[in-house]
Amino acid sequence: MDRDALSAMPEATPLAAPPRGKDARHGSVRALHSLPFRQYFFGQLASASGTFLQQTAIGWLVLRLTGSAGSLGLVLAAGGVPSLVLGPWGGTIADRINLRKLLITTQITFGLLAGALWALAAAGLAKVPVIIAVTVASGFVSIVDSPARQAFVSQLVPSSDLASAVSLNGVLINSSRVVGPALAGVLIVTVGTTPCFAVNALSYVPFVVALFVIRPLHPQRIAPRAKRAVREGLHYVRSRNQLWLPLLMMSLVGLLAFNFSVILPVFAKSTFHGSGGTYGLMTTMLSVGSIGGSFGVGFVGHPKRHFLVLSSLAFGIALALTAAAPNVPLACVGLVLAGLSGFAFVTLSSTALQLHSSSTFRGRVMALWIFVYIGTTPIGSVLTGWIADVGGARVALLVGAVSCLVAAGFASRVTTPPTPLDDLDK
Repeated sequence: MDRDALSAMPEATPLAAPPRGKDARHGSVRALHSLPFRQYFFGQLASASGTFLQQTAIGWLVLRLTGSAGSLGLVLAAGGVPSLVLGPWGGTIADRINLRKLLITTQITFGLLAGALWALAAAGLAKVPVIIAVTVASGFVSIVDSPARQAFVSQLVPSSDLASAVSLNGVLINSSRVVGPALAGVLIVTVGTTPCFAVNALSYVPFVVALFVIRPLHPQRIAPRAKRAVREGLHYVRSRNQLWLPLLMMSLVGLLAFNFSVILPVFAKSTFHGSGGTYGLMTTMLSVGSIGGSFGVGFVGHPKRHFLVLSSLAFGIALALTAAAPNVPLACVGLVLAGLSGFAFVTLSSTALQLHSSSTFRGRVMALWIFVYIGTTPIGSVLTGWIADVGGARVALLVGAVSCLVAAGFASRVTTPPTPLDDLDK
């Protein structure tokens, strides 16, 4: 289907703008009023923590096997390569397949991969090439799983509760970043890394069961097969400023500002001459702030453009304050503020994209969001690592701060005319 044919298609209905007035329910947890979302939310509690538990165990295992931070970096980068290369095509698959059935398939596959890693580790065969292979395989599954998850949430709640649903998902994921590694630490000390993979494999069972019983509130419009499905999705986004603007902001911020896994170890060790405990403290403070940021967005009924601008601006200021911190306590305060504002920006962007895209294109739109947020990780990590090597962690944080301020400044000056859908400013 060419561009003119796409333009002539009747407009698919996006999610309606949240109602205002006394009919709108308030509260950041209002999405839990929906039974399908409750089933989805509580079903993934275990699997979310299990994912970060396994990531921590893999990191410890690779370091134990090689003693090389470079090998660990290679393993971490390998998982992001599939999304970097093929990410936009994952949304095409999500738009063409029933999302609930697709997620059941991806979760079972993740569980099987974790089980295979457990079996290989138990047999003493989990060497670095094997770990990379499993990580890359998981990356390919994530190509379709990530946009499918994002798009599926919008089917589980009324449109007025979408911001709450996305924020609660953010709270869940960011809480898992604390719980998963903490549990991994206990298991590694007591029984070793191998059982961590078995625990992760079993953690997918409740989520799969929940997906089997969920009945979405909104039907999914299956996109017709087309030879240029990705191009259609790009044209759809390009013609709607309430879609391309959050994506453009996220591409700049995600590339240079969300590389804490690279910056914080250097910040803790080289800048403040701290230990692993210092690094752990900084990571925890960032996670605490991110939970607050994700939770706070739940109070927002509609992600207007000025919310995106303000959160990006606040993120840049918080990163600059962190870079200027003279000691660890003040750096931790800056990291709490960075987590608060940064993950508020992420949640607002995701909500805006889901709210303003039609169900026919939502998978492709969210695949682009995953691509600019997660798929750029290998590039951003290399750039940030180089900057940190040349100028230090403070300079790397300042570069991220500048990217946030540029994104906020650009978005505040965009004057393109509104599209047929509700503009972000309305």
